[in-house]
Amino acid sequence: MSAESAVSPGRDEHFLRVLRRNFRTWRGQRPFWAGLFTLLGGIPIAYFPYATFKLGHMTLSMATTAGAGSLIIGVLLVTLGLTMWFHSIVRVFAGIASILLALISIPIANLGGFIVGFLLSMLGGALAIAWVPGKPQPEPAEDKTAASAPAEPAGGADPEPWGPYGANTHDTTIEANGGRNSAG
Repeated sequence: MSAESAVSPGRDEHFLRVLRRNFRTWRGQRPFWAGLFTLLGGIPIAYFPYATFKLGHMTLSMATTAGAGSLIIGVLLVTLGLTMWFHSIVRVFAGIASILLALISIPIANLGGFIVGFLLSMLGGALAIAWVPGKPQPEPAEDKTAASAPAEPAGGADPEPWGPYGANTHDTTIEANGGRNSAG
């Protein structure tokens, strides 16, 4: 064993451990459980109207006249669940839409997939609305002298009370290059 491999911690790390750590990081940056519950709620809503069960020689068919409506609701719920995973910025819209679709599925899709799909979709929508992205933790600052630290404003006031853009963000002024934007 060389000295380099003993120093670098990621070199001989097990593949499954790295995969699990990457999945955990990916899962923490989006409303994962909301998307999973919404996706799982759409499956029974879309499946049950087209299902046939066999009990011995007897066939039970769950086909209803609202089969197309339940298929549309189920596919939309699966799509909203995937949207929560891959476009977490629209999580509030996806959450509200999944709650509305779950409520609509009660009269249309066999009591919302025999209540199972309804409950999973409602839970997923509620989790999507409640989820907020975490704030990144500040990196530990190195020791700095008091002379290099910025001065505190008097009275503890915020130095930029209008946010990071300043008070004159929306002022219209002529730029130095003839009033043109830098894009063209």
